[in-house]
Amino acid sequence: MSEPETSGIPGQPRPVRLRDALLRARIEAADRTGVVVDLRDAEVARLEILNDALDPLFAQVPDQIDLFDRGISQGDTPRLWIDVVAHIVMGRDKRMYRFVQDTRFGRIVLAESHDTAVIVEAVTDYVARRMVERERAMVVTPAPQAPVAEPPRRSRFWPFVFGFVLGAAALFGVALLAVLRNW
Repeated sequence: MSEPETSGIPGQPRPVRLRDALLRARIEAADRTGVVVDLRDAEVARLEILNDALDPLFAQVPDQIDLFDRGISQGDTPRLWIDVVAHIVMGRDKRMYRFVQDTRFGRIVLAESHDTAVIVEAVTDYVARRMVERERAMVVTPAPQAPVAEPPRRSRFWPFVFGFVLGAAALFGVALLAVLRNW
């Protein structure tokens, strides 16, 4: 049995995974032939490589955050889904990754590159933005306080006049009673 390859760092072996070797072999086979099935297999293989590269990112996402549902769909156009509205497809040349998001205004391209690292960085930024949006949505904003309305200011003139008239009538009534008793 042969020794595992080293990663270039002394004392750090790089494990060789059969799955990685199979993926590389599929990509090489698709590059050599022009058969559609092989090209589709190459698309899936490239998406699986990208999916593996995203594992460290999604390992950091807390378990209570269930925004992301990552997986590869194997339809007519293979896609690596990040969440319900964002996914990665291969470009027309079957070598370029295209990270797209479906919006209510149509599909927008968030990133496009042949390099896996560029797409991983774009997905990392996207995941961070989605987590911040979730935090903002979860914050309970206090209901706006209704301003305390002052009671309407009434004129002080009319109560004064009413009191004056009432007082004068009461004095007149007392004076009348006093006169009637004395008579």
